[in-house]
Amino acid sequence: MKVFTLKANENWHSDILYEEWKKYTNDIHTDDPNEADILWLLPAWQWRLLPSYFLINKKVVVTVHHVVPEKFNKAEFSQRDIYVQKYHVPCKKTYDFISRHTNKPIEIIGYWLNKDLWSPINSKLARKELGIPEDKYIVGSFQRDTEGHDLKTPKLEKGPDLFIECIKNIKKDKDNLCILLGGWRRQYVIKRLEEENIDYIYKKLAPRNELKKMYASCDLYVVSSRYEGGPQAIMEAAGMKVPIISTDVGVANNILSESCVFNVAQKLYYPTTEDIEKSYENVLNYDIEKHVEKYVDFFKGIHEQS
Repeated sequence: MKVFTLKANENWHSDILYEEWKKYTNDIHTDDPNEADILWLLPAWQWRLLPSYFLINKKVVVTVHHVVPEKFNKAEFSQRDIYVQKYHVPCKKTYDFISRHTNKPIEIIGYWLNKDLWSPINSKLARKELGIPEDKYIVGSFQRDTEGHDLKTPKLEKGPDLFIECIKNIKKDKDNLCILLGGWRRQYVIKRLEEENIDYIYKKLAPRNELKKMYASCDLYVVSSRYEGGPQAIMEAAGMKVPIISTDVGVANNILSESCVFNVAQKLYYPTTEDIEKSYENVLNYDIEKHVEKYVDFFKGIHEQS
């Protein structure tokens, strides 16, 4: 069995998944769609990059990472659905949505955690190396929050407005508050932080070795999204034992302690040591060395079907 995986080349999470999948499954991975038994469309939105010849003559698997209902293109989905043998989704919420739009089988398999990258490191040393003051209460957010078409409109599915409300609540009892921002398209949140006179540090598109130090520097990490497939930040923060709170999106309820999943704009909660350990224990179940076998078995099942 050989699996060809379509790569996005967009400096996004699916590219990392592609590289890690290739590393851990070199025996079944192929970069040549001609020799593949299965085509894995990991960035589903780029399905037209493959000639229709391959889509017609190969078994096609599509990963739907997450869906924003307001942006869902039903016509585009239906056109691609013709070629699909099976869907893969990372969470139940995505399953529930797309199951209303297809009769094709869907399987839920969560993302994996690369423990070699995302494991606990010394917080004080990380702050020192990044130049982050030790006396600041650091809240992290490393996800884009602004639409690309004008670089000012909030990307509402990421909940940047909810993030600001959360930060305003934290500011009430943390006068040493400082926000650590990562990623790109952070214009909306930066503007709002400046309006609220809240200190921030912005490290745009930091490499993964620096991003790891950014996580370690956080006293709290906040996921404020309305829709997610992961996000991978939940797994990365949990794997590094970083205190994290999240809205009820994606894999939050599978990974985080129950106390840490709530409407972050309306309530404030600081994770306890018990919460952190529980989240860490849960995320280790997704260690790539073992979890990737679920994907291999998934593809084997498709390959064996007539």
